[in-house]
Amino acid sequence: MDSVVVTGGAGFIGSNLIRSLLHQSNRPLWNVDKLTYAGSLESLSGLNPRGPYEFVHGDIGDRKLISNLLTQARPSTIIHLAAESHVDRAIDGPLPFVMTNVVGTCNLLEETLNYWQSLEAPQRSRFRFVHVSTDEVFGDLGPVGKFHEQTAYDPHSPYSASKAASDHFVRAYYHTYGLPVIVTHCSNNYGPRQFPEKLIPLMILRAVAGKSLPIYGDGSHVRDWLHVADHCNALQVVAERGVPGETYLIGGQCEKSNLEVVRDLCAAVKELHPDLGHEPHQLISYEVDRPGHDRRYAVSTEKIRSELGWSPRVSFQSGILETVKWYLENSEWIQEVTRGECHGHRRGLDRI
Repeated sequence: MDSVVVTGGAGFIGSNLIRSLLHQSNRPLWNVDKLTYAGSLESLSGLNPRGPYEFVHGDIGDRKLISNLLTQARPSTIIHLAAESHVDRAIDGPLPFVMTNVVGTCNLLEETLNYWQSLEAPQRSRFRFVHVSTDEVFGDLGPVGKFHEQTAYDPHSPYSASKAASDHFVRAYYHTYGLPVIVTHCSNNYGPRQFPEKLIPLMILRAVAGKSLPIYGDGSHVRDWLHVADHCNALQVVAERGVPGETYLIGGQCEKSNLEVVRDLCAAVKELHPDLGHEPHQLISYEVDRPGHDRRYAVSTEKIRSELGWSPRVSFQSGILETVKWYLENSEWIQEVTRGECHGHRRGLDRI
């Protein structure tokens, strides 16, 4: 009983976590993913596992599939990443977010509880269920301060409301049944293999193509930016050393407005592609703001730093340059994952 199960391992954070786990350990690894628009086997191409690795195509809401998986894999760790995550899509259609993030998580918890209760005492004590959430559940931070582990929930979008609900269920399984869960809240991730509907990859591709770079509102909305490699490292630290029932916030300690981020990536595009023929920063434009758009998020990493010894390592300057380079060099991945999608179409306004 030394294997790891990752849900949503074909998505952005998940595929990077799978690669990190396979590179650093020979523990058996199981990856279950539904392969929706944001999850692709293309993100898992070229894997070179040091130990046993299995991909399972399936839905976390399928209790029979999850039951069989846990019986076969006998994990000591589950890292739960599977989720619908794009705010604009949730505005257009909240119900898929409820079904995956809330109902799917509850079904996964039920089967995990059944599995955990079937274990002998020593195995029970080793088991961990890491639930990956977002800083968006805390709502709008305001101009000063940072979110911390005791910050009250105040979700403002259907997406963040669905994640908040799933967080509450996860913690309820700890307090009611004793299931050894740990909840993490991360800030905005960026890096390779992020589906090109999110800000950074979308703007990179549009900048290269000479298309306008539309920014919501006045571009002053502030986020704390975390490189996905740092996030994956933090999740491994939490899974290994985190305390059941506890919550840990994971951030990059890098607050930037959306406008600053786009300007930085424009400079990186120009540096890596000097013969582009146009100036990317001149393509910046502004459009109607996202409904319910929170002005600022920022997280305190004091707890995870002091108790578990984790801190981010990747600077935004080096991280954004590496990210732009990856997208410039992986056009086949971009074509494959966006196949059949209305790429670049503005979402989140259809019902407003």
